[in-house]
Amino acid sequence: MSNHARRERLLLADLLESVGPDAPTLCKGWTTRDLAAHVVVRERRPDAAGGIMIKPLAARLAKVQGEFAAKPYEQLLELIRTGPPKLSLFGIPGADEVSNTVEFYVHGEDVRRAQDGWAPRVLDAEFAEVLWKRLARMAPLSGRRSPSGLVLRRPDGQTAVARKGAPVVTVTGEPAELLLFAMGRQSRADVSLEGDEDAIGKVQTAELGM
Repeated sequence: MSNHARRERLLLADLLESVGPDAPTLCKGWTTRDLAAHVVVRERRPDAAGGIMIKPLAARLAKVQGEFAAKPYEQLLELIRTGPPKLSLFGIPGADEVSNTVEFYVHGEDVRRAQDGWAPRVLDAEFAEVLWKRLARMAPLSGRRSPSGLVLRRPDGQTAVARKGAPVVTVTGEPAELLLFAMGRQSRADVSLEGDEDAIGKVQTAELGM
């Protein structure tokens, strides 16, 4: 597994362990146990994981995820730390970095920022650039449900267009905060918004993300 994905995987597992199985997360309706089960099913049960993106398969996903959530919490954390089996698509060389770096970072923040007294994580410049490059590529997909034009802007002026249209809402922040905003965690992202007041209100509550 690659350095970034491996690090984020272990950090996520450590966070899940530190708060326990019944803590809240930013994922609506999910405790940390549910989130852990989601991560394991996504990597280890491709027959069910398709339900994440394909609605007709959602019922099967819910069933399998519920079965994994019923397993001992420590077992789920060990499966996360161990990583995908060799026969998993995520076990293909390079796939972990491509598919899991953003996934695990965002879910780590889903845990961190749902707890009382949370503090922002300080990222090194290299990892911030990795997140920005990923965000720039995925922005049109994550912003496709925005009710208005949506531009993501770094403090240095670099921008990514998440959705073309008018009026335009411009969201300014560090790469990691912009990523969280674009992935539907608007209420916990440290960003500033500029544009039409009504449009800003709608963007803040829109179902952004993959």
